[in-house]
Amino acid sequence: MDYGFDFSFIGEFWPSLLEGLWVSTRMAAVSLTGGFILGVLLAVARSQDSGLIRRLAGGFVDLTRNTPLIVQTFWLFFGLSALEIRVPAFYAAVIALAINTSGYTCEIVRAGMDSVHHGQKEAAACLGLSKARILRHVVLPQAIEKMYPSLISQFVLMMLATSIMSEISVEELTAIGYQIQSQTFRGFEAYLVIAAIYLAMSWLLRVVMTLCYNVAFPKQRHIDQARSAGSRQARDKALSGTAMNGAKS
Repeated sequence: MDYGFDFSFIGEFWPSLLEGLWVSTRMAAVSLTGGFILGVLLAVARSQDSGLIRRLAGGFVDLTRNTPLIVQTFWLFFGLSALEIRVPAFYAAVIALAINTSGYTCEIVRAGMDSVHHGQKEAAACLGLSKARILRHVVLPQAIEKMYPSLISQFVLMMLATSIMSEISVEELTAIGYQIQSQTFRGFEAYLVIAAIYLAMSWLLRVVMTLCYNVAFPKQRHIDQARSAGSRQARDKALSGTAMNGAKS
């Protein structure tokens, strides 16, 4: 292989890269927030006694989870424009990402709601709490606390999925990488830098969400710390026992 690596051209494209990073960040922040709110509402709707509401929410979730994100995006951007309903590329991307995120968030939150012991709901009902207050004060806080690690992974995946939106000409990070590659013919270096930026974004999102978790659920944080301390003590004890047996032998 005769290839001379050269990253010297990256400097002149930093303004474009930062602009693309800003577009990707805005797109991810708005769509993940909207997707989370819609996902929680869908999870609540799927837990209702009304068969019609439950089936409508279930149908929407099945539609979002069983069709590709890129098809949903093309339908919003190209499909609606065929009906003379023109949605700007950025807003079409945000809506598609939020809808897709809501389907997966709904199932994660619903699993958390099902994990709350039925006795707690009955006890809250015996205390005179309405269904709405039981949902707000008893079920949802515990459900989100239990499902938070899964939500972090899902949000990171959806943040990375913003790269797909270059297909409808959104000037996000991947689209900027393509422009750099087409102007310099240095695809290896250009996309290596793009990958490093996405890696930093994923790491930063995980750190921010973990900090939010520690602030919102301090009790669970103490439990995790106690478990970690217990695991370390058990490991030290096992290593100490192994060393003593070795000395005796």
